[in-house]
Amino acid sequence: MLLLMLLTASLLTVADPAGDALGDGGYILPRQPAVTGDALDLRSFSAAPQTVATQTTGMRFTVSLGQIGNPWNAPSGFSAGVTDIFIKAGPGGRTALADTGLRARSGGWHYHLRVTGYGSTLERTDDTGEQLERLAPPTVRLDGTGLVIDAAVPAGSYAYWVTSSVYTPLSAGGVLKPSGGSGPGSLQTGRADAPTPVDVLAPAGDTRAFTDGTLAPVGDTRDRASLILAALGGLALLLTVAATLALWRRR
Repeated sequence: MLLLMLLTASLLTVADPAGDALGDGGYILPRQPAVTGDALDLRSFSAAPQTVATQTTGMRFTVSLGQIGNPWNAPSGFSAGVTDIFIKAGPGGRTALADTGLRARSGGWHYHLRVTGYGSTLERTDDTGEQLERLAPPTVRLDGTGLVIDAAVPAGSYAYWVTSSVYTPLSAGGVLKPSGGSGPGSLQTGRADAPTPVDVLAPAGDTRAFTDGTLAPVGDTRDRASLILAALGGLALLLTVAATLALWRRR
């Protein structure tokens, strides 16, 4: 019970500014099928342990959007966007945020969830970022204007990168890449190398994802390895002081 209480206490909720699902401000969304900015607009992200009958079974993520859109008529009830969640579980990992065109500004990811209205995936990499393993796909359901995602990620306190992109069934990853084209099905941008996401989880005013292609993590961004080394160093110092005092008193 105590462990469950501690894990529940690690609930993370991060808000995202509304009305910013246009990349650097110059993205033009597809007109065929029509996709609204609200259906791609991240509003908040939360993470907490998933519990079933008081047993912790993984992590539950909730991604709230401005609106739920279903332009491709998916049976799931949503198909406007692709939500990517990258999870930092420790030192190392991959710095490239899959095929989004973005890089992690600090550290690297160990788990990657991709959620679409036609299916979702979960993959894991090692600390070197070289090996990639496909895990059981997460389950996804709608709750109002939110996506509730249950994934086989060990319960814990992590750092996250979250992005929202336009969905298309015409690409292998389901993501519509930006282009300089002006066709009705195009995601138009003014740059050939523009990132794929139209919105990212970031504080208001942080536009570096669309200027230098890097995205900062949110959540538990501490370097646990450094903290452990610092704690051990502090303990060693205390033991040295204690031993010195003991020798001095004997004299």
